[in-house]
Amino acid sequence: MGSVLSLSLNAVLLGTFIACSVEMIEMVVIVFGVGAIRGWRSTTIGAVSGLVALIAIVVALGQAVQLIPIDVARVVIGALLLTFGLQWYRQGVLGVAADGFTGGGGEEVDVSGDAPGAGVDWTAFTLAFKGVFLEGLEIAFIVVAFGTGGVGKGTSSGGGFASAYTGALASFLLIWALGFAAKSRLERVPGRSLKFGVGGMLATFGTFWTLEGLGVHWPGEDLSLLWLYALYLGSTLAFMFAVRAGVFGGRPTEGGVPADDRPTSDAERSGDLAYAHAGPSAGGDAANRGAAPTTEEG
Repeated sequence: MGSVLSLSLNAVLLGTFIACSVEMIEMVVIVFGVGAIRGWRSTTIGAVSGLVALIAIVVALGQAVQLIPIDVARVVIGALLLTFGLQWYRQGVLGVAADGFTGGGGEEVDVSGDAPGAGVDWTAFTLAFKGVFLEGLEIAFIVVAFGTGGVGKGTSSGGGFASAYTGALASFLLIWALGFAAKSRLERVPGRSLKFGVGGMLATFGTFWTLEGLGVHWPGEDLSLLWLYALYLGSTLAFMFAVRAGVFGGRPTEGGVPADDRPTSDAERSGDLAYAHAGPSAGGDAANRGAAPTTEEG
């Protein structure tokens, strides 16, 4: 009997750990992606607030937490992530199309709203809060499901939930530790590339959750996120390369500029640079000053 009990508890612990890790990865991706783009202070406040709200609800409701209409939360939060994700994705696509993933001159990440003395960046706060709250709610459902499921396998109610809690806690510590370990590398990614990748991820989560909340059954459940994200990025990259290669009838481009319109000599580049600094009005004034005066005849 003891070996059967041990096997059941280990199965509950391992199952909870694996299931929670999937949701925890999604949570960490959202929080660290938003933090890298919008700044860490407001993102951290939002994530901690979401965690506190989640703990308060779970403690108040206990196992009745499963009665919360999570499909409604999926639709609302998914629509929000889809909206902001597509905005950032568009900005990233424009930057990458113009200057490549690592080239200069593209739009960089703006975290001025998170500067000391500035107010809370509510976009970062809201995205982090809802990402943590929704994923945390799904983790709570997993813990309750595995905890109560283990009771019917020769385990006591306390033993089943203890194993489920342990698996969830181990998942939390491991995935968040990996996230903090990758934080410094994430901050070195160019802004346009970050918005391209993170915007695509948020759009992917938003699409997945919104349709799931509306009753769509995704084949493979959360594994569908992988091919959905690949579809977003792959189709966009293919279209960008096709446009730059002139597949749709336009002239081939380089860095967002028709290839045969780009300066080819140092003198031309210097002239373009001087014109850019002086501005078109200054260029026009210089041309007028250099031109010979004309008089009207008649």
